[in-house]
Amino acid sequence: MYWGETMRDNLIKHFVKTEKPSREALKEEMAAQRAKLSGFQLKIKEAKLPVMIIFEGWGAAGKGSVLGEVIKDIDPRFFSVAKMEAEPTPEEKRKPFLYRYLVELPEAGKFKFFDTCWMEEVTGGVLNGTYTQKDYRHKIHSIVTTERQLTDNGYLVMKFFFQIGKKEQKKRLSALASDKNTSWRVDDKDLWENRHYDDCLEVYEQYLSDTNRPTAPWYIIDAKDKKWAALQVLRYLTQGIDTALKNHALAVPILQNTFPLEPIPYLKDLDLSKTIDPKDYKEELKRLQGELRDLHYELYRKKIPVVIAYEGMDAAGKGGNIKRITGALDPRGYIVHPIASPEPHEKARFFLWRFWNRLPKTGHIAVFDRTWYGRVMVERLEGFCSENDWQRAYNEINEFEKELTDWGAVVLKFWVQIDSDTQLARFTDRQNTPEKQWKITDEDWRNREKWDLYEEAINEMLQKTNTSFAPWHILESVDKKYARIKALKIVVAALRKACKKAE
Repeated sequence: MYWGETMRDNLIKHFVKTEKPSREALKEEMAAQRAKLSGFQLKIKEAKLPVMIIFEGWGAAGKGSVLGEVIKDIDPRFFSVAKMEAEPTPEEKRKPFLYRYLVELPEAGKFKFFDTCWMEEVTGGVLNGTYTQKDYRHKIHSIVTTERQLTDNGYLVMKFFFQIGKKEQKKRLSALASDKNTSWRVDDKDLWENRHYDDCLEVYEQYLSDTNRPTAPWYIIDAKDKKWAALQVLRYLTQGIDTALKNHALAVPILQNTFPLEPIPYLKDLDLSKTIDPKDYKEELKRLQGELRDLHYELYRKKIPVVIAYEGMDAAGKGGNIKRITGALDPRGYIVHPIASPEPHEKARFFLWRFWNRLPKTGHIAVFDRTWYGRVMVERLEGFCSENDWQRAYNEINEFEKELTDWGAVVLKFWVQIDSDTQLARFTDRQNTPEKQWKITDEDWRNREKWDLYEEAINEMLQKTNTSFAPWHILESVDKKYARIKALKIVVAALRKACKKAE
């Protein structure tokens, strides 16, 4: 074994080949399966079922040819194809490992075919020696977790591995290379893979075994004959869609939290009377912003990504707090994301998708004014998602933030808190001041009526997501200036620590 471990499954070596039908029977069933797949299109759209189909396999195994057969009768408005390169681009390398795959997620009601996905990058890292065992295990954990999150959130994930033998692969590569119109399709990687077939087989077996799960199993396709391979894929695909449509509305078990949590006070126990002297505020603001400015250049040089997340009661002072942070930063190295209600194309995907899309690259800072925590607050209380959805989200959020910190990001989460009387005074001031009226909406007043319900949801959120690797920092903001200085001190300390660690 590659890692010296006992393999659980030998999916390739032990898979039992289904008997290939006669040419006439194959042609007849192919037409029937295509028609069945075509008929599923409207049902998938009505059920808002997103279908993610992953094609992996040996070089020259015919993935492209099979894809052409499968999509032949699908309306092009209902599917798209993502051709993933084995190696990320220099720009993609500055984002988390999963980034370039997750931004390609299909919308609800549509198909997305992946011509290779995360498997090729991971097995390639093993085979070329750039991955340690720890690297490999971490990537496997990320993949398994992500596939589980997707299926829990209503995705159908179907994974096909196209299997051919060493001699068959060599024959196909030779045929492609000898034709000037197809020689470009054979690269050094394909030739190396064939020469080291047994080594590659061992690594592929390990990967398939490690990522084979009941909710997202692997299907091994006998790809010696391309028409037969296409029929096998169609059989599994139509069967999988049929099952998914029947089970699409079922609730998913809530996973037990396995992340280390730190104690955090309930909102009612906070001391909101904390203040700062105006003179001290000016001096501290100047000092801390100066230090933050220097740290920004250092973290850029050391390629440390930073995610700063702001949540809080309406009118608590998030905007002014953010302004004092960004006022110290080089505008070329940060971006502020004001998060509003999701757009239709965002609602049609996994709720974390729109935040994956907004992550910073290494050396840059992303500030989120409202965040992924909307799932367990406004979406929970306003009925924009099911109870099963928001109950699962605590664990999914912890997994998301762990992925970010494992990548090397500094993750800072601020809860900005005021009391009900202070909010009322600020709402009234906004309403009565023309240049501030844009800050107050009817929705703000409606949310105020649910203060107690929001406080209950917030307390649960803080208790369940105050992890040791991404803890919450509460900013007492009745005195906005006090909250600004406290936030700056926390940011400066965290970035100083990260820069020192990166030396």
